Amino acid sequence: MKVVVITGSSRGIGRATAIEFAKNEYSVVVNYNKSKQEAEKVVSEIKNFGQDALSFKADVSDFNEANNLINFAIKEFGKIDVLVNNAGISLQKIFQNVTESEWENLFKVNVWSVFNCCAAVANHMISRKKGKIVNVSSIWGIAGASMEAHYSASKAAIIGFTKSLAKELGPSGIHVNCVAPGVIDTEMNNFDEKTMEELKNEIPLKKIGSAKNIAETILFLASEQSDFITGQTISPNGGLI
Repeated sequence: MKVVVITGSSRGIGRATAIEFAKNEYSVVVNYNKSKQEAEKVVSEIKNFGQDALSFKADVSDFNEANNLINFAIKEFGKIDVLVNNAGISLQKIFQNVTESEWENLFKVNVWSVFNCCAAVANHMISRKKGKIVNVSSIWGIAGASMEAHYSASKAAIIGFTKSLAKELGPSGIHVNCVAPGVIDTEMNNFDEKTMEELKNEIPLKKIGSAKNIAETILFLASEQSDFITGQTISPNGGLI
């Protein structure tokens, strides 16, 4: 039995990732902050596959709550094989109108949460001499997006953090990689229909990505097939960049 902890997994990419791991015989800790009902639905779906799953409420942007999540998973399942740092928020706004509190909140949710969970799980994985960490960034963390300078900066920080942590934890047998999704059809993607159509026309594959596309990439980076891959950023984006 393998165990995965997925932050922000009550819906969107996190939910799809939880389901994908369950289909591949992982026990899953479904983390949520506010969406308890949705998280319980994901747990029920996973149990339908015959796999173990538990939900746990934690605001992983808070250091102590992130620790509580990791400790809960270890207590309930005895180990953590994979950590997926997926929790995140977005905000579309002209740079001049972005407030200090909005900037701080974006970094707290998108970046601090990754640091908090990695810090909480590192000693556990080091003691076992193995483990896989997959951080979810964004295509805009690579290329930058107009009206999303704040969001792009937070997602770029995740990529830099991933590269550095991979070098530090590699000698302990721990892989740290990053997935940077392109335009994906989820609730977090709040573009209007016209903008989505324009984006689709810019994508060489002429389609918007699905949460399942990203979940499958995350699963690959957690699998034995990626055992010689670390410190890398894979961007499933249909060729947009």
